Amino acid sequence: MTKKITVGNYLIKRLKELGIKDVFGVPGDYNLLFLDQIDDAENLNWIGNCNELNASYAADGYARINGMGALVTTFGVGELSAINGIAGSYAEHVPVIKIVGMPSTTVMNNKKLVHHTLGEGIFNNFSEAFKQVTVGTCILDDLDKASKEIDYILCKCYYEKKPVYIGLPIDISGAEILDNDSPLSLSKFESDKKTLEKFTENLLNKINNAKFPMILTDFEVNRYGLNNELLNFIEKSGLPVASLGLGKGVIDETHSQFIGTYNGTLSNDYIKSIVEKADCFILIGVKLTDSITAGFSFIHNLNDIDIINIHPLFSTLYNKTFSNIYMKDILTKLASNVTSRNFKKENINIEEDVPCDELNSSEILTQKSFFNKINNFIKPNDVLLAEQGTSFFGACTLNLKKNCMFVGQPLWGSIGYTLGALLGTQIADKTRRNILLIGDGSFQLTAQELSTILYNNLNPILFIINNDGYTVERYIHGANRHYNDINMWDYKSLPQVFNGSSKSVSFKVTSAKELDTVLNKINNIKDKLVLVEVVMGKMDAPKLLKNLSEKFSKQNQY
Repeated sequence: MTKKITVGNYLIKRLKELGIKDVFGVPGDYNLLFLDQIDDAENLNWIGNCNELNASYAADGYARINGMGALVTTFGVGELSAINGIAGSYAEHVPVIKIVGMPSTTVMNNKKLVHHTLGEGIFNNFSEAFKQVTVGTCILDDLDKASKEIDYILCKCYYEKKPVYIGLPIDISGAEILDNDSPLSLSKFESDKKTLEKFTENLLNKINNAKFPMILTDFEVNRYGLNNELLNFIEKSGLPVASLGLGKGVIDETHSQFIGTYNGTLSNDYIKSIVEKADCFILIGVKLTDSITAGFSFIHNLNDIDIINIHPLFSTLYNKTFSNIYMKDILTKLASNVTSRNFKKENINIEEDVPCDELNSSEILTQKSFFNKINNFIKPNDVLLAEQGTSFFGACTLNLKKNCMFVGQPLWGSIGYTLGALLGTQIADKTRRNILLIGDGSFQLTAQELSTILYNNLNPILFIINNDGYTVERYIHGANRHYNDINMWDYKSLPQVFNGSSKSVSFKVTSAKELDTVLNKINNIKDKLVLVEVVMGKMDAPKLLKNLSEKFSKQNQY
């Protein structure tokens, strides 16, 4: 007997097939029927957000841990509020499914002047905008094509690891279609064998004949879940490896071949000494952006160095692009045939280390002492989120423990992102300890999502760096300008404002000694949200951020 299913429930079935157990968003009258279907679905949770922008950040954070994420908004006002977050997911290759509840097909076909529109009878202007920040859009206005369109767009999101857009008219959500019991076509990538053989032969010739090859790796490895294949190649090659800021944590940072996080010419002396020796760079899943290369400052004259770029879906060698071979197969082939070297990193302290007397001081807390203490506070398996600005560039110098996950947004760099993302990362895996480092200026953009975190009984640790304004902007331009000032909040009291007194503990620290005491206390707190307001000087910043800001200032021609 032919089985029927509503379009909304068919979409839900496919979301669950992709491993999505939680959907973020905000209700609106054009999506309420679909939200009923989500609410009634088994093994699928609705996570309501304070606004759509925060929902998009949460879906992004969720996808970075879970592999895929989804959010639902209403038409027009809701989707445009979320487009900034979707653009960030697009820039940083995060697979997020953006679902928009739309007016009924009758309303749209008759060009009615309804609310949440521009009053022009046009209903595709917002989906057209999303075409710039997604790898595919569809509006489910044809029942005969609905299931095929859903399957196609979801597979595209899965394969390309970037957002997609699905418009779901309110009358279509509850309409019935024929069910498709076949699973989504998520077959593994298969490289062309002849091309793979020729490519890896040339690649191995480059690597094996180089005097000192080294590996730089980044975030694309994380997106495609190829960390084990990367690690196998690294260990078989015996080569030194560094990560970049977009993909910090892509490899176990306690590994004997890992030399640190590469930041172009602003890297510490040890990393620079290794990079300067290299005559062949193997770039695996790397995108060389300004904020993670110190304004595009590579150590060498690249014209004299062999550069090999391996991406998940294509690779380049001799300035030629190969699009029918895949990273997984390349790494496996390389691991089996590479000539093994015997690099072991030296036992050194990170550049940001400071004398013990400063660490134990009862005086004003500094960025240096704070990040040294956080370096010791992090445990294996933690998820560490670092907001753009002092938090991110301070965290770049940390030595992550085994199985730690690092979340930042240095390419898109939308401030306030990490608080929303924290909701997503913690929902995706409630068994892992989540730690957020965020500045006061960034926190004020998305602070209301602390309410959602408390509402869902989550227990992350938040360090709010209170340095009285936009310190990163002060270093780029306008150190004493009024536009870099913000209103001072009583940050430690916010959980109480959000009705979270019984679910949280809060602290305010102004010295290294006070921070020591608090860190010891919160190490034993497992069942409450922890908020720590950390007071620091207005112009105190990590060395990396100060130097990078100077480069940005010149780049912007201030």
